[in-house]
Amino acid sequence: MGEVSYKEQRIRKITQLYYSRQDVQKAMLEFSKNREICPRYFEGFGKRPDSLQYPGDIFELVKKGATSFHCSEEIWADPLEIITGMNEKQSDELRIGWDLVIDIDCKWIDYSKKAAQAIIKTLNQNGVKNIGVKFSGSKGFHIIVPWKAFPKQIAGQETKNLFPELPRKIVSYIRSESEKQMKKSLPEDFYEHFRKAKIKKGIKCKKCHEIADKYNLIELYCDFCKQGEQKKINEDVIQKKYFCPMCKRELEIKNPREILECQKCGVTSKENPDNFSQTIEIDLFELMGLDIILVSPRHLFRMPYSLHEKTALASMVLLPEEIDDFELKNAGPMKVKIRNFMPDAEEGEAKELVMQALDWDKETQLRQAPSQEKITGKYADYKPIHLKNLSEKNFPPCIQKILKGLADGKKRALFALINLFRSVGMEKEELEKRIYDWNKKNNPVLNEGILKAQLSWSYKKKPMMPSNCKEFYQGIGVCLPDNFCKFIKNPVNYVVRKNFLENKKVKRKDNFKK
Repeated sequence: MGEVSYKEQRIRKITQLYYSRQDVQKAMLEFSKNREICPRYFEGFGKRPDSLQYPGDIFELVKKGATSFHCSEEIWADPLEIITGMNEKQSDELRIGWDLVIDIDCKWIDYSKKAAQAIIKTLNQNGVKNIGVKFSGSKGFHIIVPWKAFPKQIAGQETKNLFPELPRKIVSYIRSESEKQMKKSLPEDFYEHFRKAKIKKGIKCKKCHEIADKYNLIELYCDFCKQGEQKKINEDVIQKKYFCPMCKRELEIKNPREILECQKCGVTSKENPDNFSQTIEIDLFELMGLDIILVSPRHLFRMPYSLHEKTALASMVLLPEEIDDFELKNAGPMKVKIRNFMPDAEEGEAKELVMQALDWDKETQLRQAPSQEKITGKYADYKPIHLKNLSEKNFPPCIQKILKGLADGKKRALFALINLFRSVGMEKEELEKRIYDWNKKNNPVLNEGILKAQLSWSYKKKPMMPSNCKEFYQGIGVCLPDNFCKFIKNPVNYVVRKNFLENKKVKRKDNFKK
């Protein structure tokens, strides 16, 4: 066994003494009801799923080496019935609710305070008055809006089954609105103070205040195959050589242009240069440290009054009005006073928050819809293929995997399929038949209303390219690249080039017969 670090020595000196406190055990047990819990043994986590039955369970785990305790934001009928890898339908049947937990993970405690106060003010302005706050144990805070505060049905759907989509939309809305509140409390020398700090900086989108991505847009063209495409590349790789996936000849690079793009709104400086600020600004969202990833299936967060391995401080509960005067020393393990992290919320008091978040998300989605960029160069007149009865063998492996039916990620898959089918010129009748046939293979199937809404929305716009390969398809577990995928960045290009090669083979066979 290697030498024990100073941090580990420090926390292990106090774990048994601290967790032997009966008030600490009682508070942690009370909060753990119907939650999946998991102890941490300094570096590694214990078995999952697990739960607490008695106050003494906590101390027994501590005697085995546990240093902290973590729990789910999801509330389960029986946490011990959770099965790793269970599908969406199984999760919905077992889940009885969820709390909205907002994780502030800023590097600087003073700005964590400002972020927490801004979020609480945003919640208050949206009708939520009963809010739980606790120190994270390091440099941030956790804010909770309990399940009791949320309406139990929304548009005919059970709210408990809208996890994690709905709470993610709510957190995104709170993130956006809280930035406006936080700006009001920044010191005059804020930007000068953070000029050299390791925090994201850049040119902001005027619509959503996100830092825009910067890249070069280039045109690649093969004189031999008479085909080309536009490609986004980072500034530091613009000199890289590119080769045609069909004839292997080097592609000609034309018309490199520096482009700004807001990933959230889908706006680029090419189509709307006035949408971007002229000065370099700091990303306040990053400074606020709002962790949207916390809103994920079976994701755990530190339980109230659990210790923190790095600081040996307790994750203590605060009143909202105590945030400003809070100091790290207040969270010393033997000093903390026990309070209930879960506020006594009123039934449905978060209804207004939910409605505002859904409206905001709808408007954001409309802004995000990418506009059609006009392609220039020798291939400006290139048109997508228009094949009836398009063979699935021309689709990339990720799309073929989707078409076999999915358990999770169906909404994102639906978006990809519709955009791919429209981009390759599939007729409306065939497109809808394929979509409905695909949905029958899903387990569980998507609500027919979702299919109709997505199709209707799609028909109101020009066809747009589906998401590029890798990350998007990895996220829904269908990325299975073949040798052809090495040269392709988008499913549409895959279909077009496969079709091109097939036609070429057919033509050669016909010429040979002649």
